[in-house]
Amino acid sequence: MVIISLYNLVDAFWVAKLGHQAMAVITVIMPYFIICIAIGSGTGIGINALSSRRFGERDVEAANKVTGQSFFLCLFIGIIFLIVTNLYPRQILLISGATPDMLELGVQYISVLGWAMPSFFFGVVSRNIFQASGDAIRPLFFTTVAQLINVVLNPCLIFGWWFFPEMGIAGSAMATGIASTFGSILALWYIFGGKTVYRIRFHHCIPSVTTIWQIYGVGLPSMLMMMTESVGFALFNHVAAAFGSIVLAATGIAMRVSDLILMVIIGTSQGLLSIVGFSLGAKQWQRLWGAVKLANIWLVGFLIVTTAILEIFTLQIVSFFNPDPALLEIAVPGMRIACSTMVIVGPTIIFITTFQGLSKGTDAMVLSLGRQFIFFIPGLFLFSNLWGLTGVWISLPISDILGFATAGFWLLREYRLQIRNTLHGKEPYIDKS
Repeated sequence: MVIISLYNLVDAFWVAKLGHQAMAVITVIMPYFIICIAIGSGTGIGINALSSRRFGERDVEAANKVTGQSFFLCLFIGIIFLIVTNLYPRQILLISGATPDMLELGVQYISVLGWAMPSFFFGVVSRNIFQASGDAIRPLFFTTVAQLINVVLNPCLIFGWWFFPEMGIAGSAMATGIASTFGSILALWYIFGGKTVYRIRFHHCIPSVTTIWQIYGVGLPSMLMMMTESVGFALFNHVAAAFGSIVLAATGIAMRVSDLILMVIIGTSQGLLSIVGFSLGAKQWQRLWGAVKLANIWLVGFLIVTTAILEIFTLQIVSFFNPDPALLEIAVPGMRIACSTMVIVGPTIIFITTFQGLSKGTDAMVLSLGRQFIFFIPGLFLFSNLWGLTGVWISLPISDILGFATAGFWLLREYRLQIRNTLHGKEPYIDKS
């Protein structure tokens, strides 16, 4: 996840050279691609949770059946998004908050990237397939190779270096699509080459309504949670766009930098998800809660250090992308405000992930929806009306604080209920589906 985020920083560095409108483009399309990531991640999380539980129960055949559904699902979903992306690029951009001065650049970018949707979805899902079997090394290898290809191709295709054509912002999209496809081919080769604990056969890949229903029974809440992030991001873009496309560019830089830390959080939570799912299937309650505690302790320590670095060196970090004084005037204070509560974002995501691992997706969904629709979105409009652009930035840390308090209380309540059931000789309640 860190490697992916590092690529995003490199991508932003080169795209920013094309001007702040180009930087605003890769910011404003994020709500759409968050939806893509949400569907891929939700599918992957459902497969991860179910497969890891089947491995915990020593039922490898059932794990093969769950994993086999991923190939049909990724192809089907990928083709749908390929069609939508190429038929309605302008509509997608306008819904996401694009301003008129960046619309044409946005169409160039999103139309090219749309062709890589099937491989994009499988790339997201395949990481969960390997993690469910306890293998975190191969996804790291595949991602590293793919992103190295991306890093090399990005400036070459943007500026026409060597023998490559000069494609501008579309070149960045082309590089991402090629890298994504190559990473997916590597994952397929390992899975079907008998190099994993899976032994996928053709009959495992035949669509099974029952298995797909179980996958999304676990993964749908996570999917909806991320989709609420997309809605929130789109509304944030619309409010920020009222202050000009340069504000969207500033937002993009702040988000790309904070994503480097967020990816560590997400990677940790995905690793925890497999452990919680396995411990649940094996009924190892002490290991389950010990893993949750350990993940939080180390994550908070990491976030304290990284948040301090971001707050101290904000000016230097933003200047690395674009030293335009007008951009710095907006981006530096905005980034400092937005990143001020990063230390509690990590535990909040860990709390929600724990509910997913416990197969309590409804609880996880309620917590995420509450953060977006009860805390963030109302705060965004209220504070922007009260304090203008500063209010837009302030809405982020306030929603983080309220979301952390709510999720922490909810998980503490769940832990106490399970401890009480254990003391009375009962198994902690789980969803048997």
